[in-house]
Amino acid sequence: MNINEWKSQLKRGILEYCILLLINKQPRYGYEIIHEISQWNIIAAKESTVYPLLRRLQKEDYLESFWKDSLEGLPPRKYYELTDKGEEYLDLMSNEWFDLVAVISELQLREEE
Repeated sequence: MNINEWKSQLKRGILEYCILLLINKQPRYGYEIIHEISQWNIIAAKESTVYPLLRRLQKEDYLESFWKDSLEGLPPRKYYELTDKGEEYLDLMSNEWFDLVAVISELQLREEE
């Protein structure tokens, strides 16, 4: 496996977590999520990745959606927000993430010794 394949695997594993973190801050619509995550190449994703992920998270009852009129006469946008189940899921993911980061940090420190 080369570094690009490894990065792709890593990205797939954390994209869902990153999207839930963004939605947890405030309800967001799909294109807004894509724009936000595009700021960081390691997690940037296309519509063909993000929208199916949002639909799956909604189907699994981690997200709910609502339509909101947009400004400037544009069509309404579909916003996503976390459900109670989604908040619990995000908390579990955060705990796992912090545990993983702690282990990696410890391994890196041992490497330096």
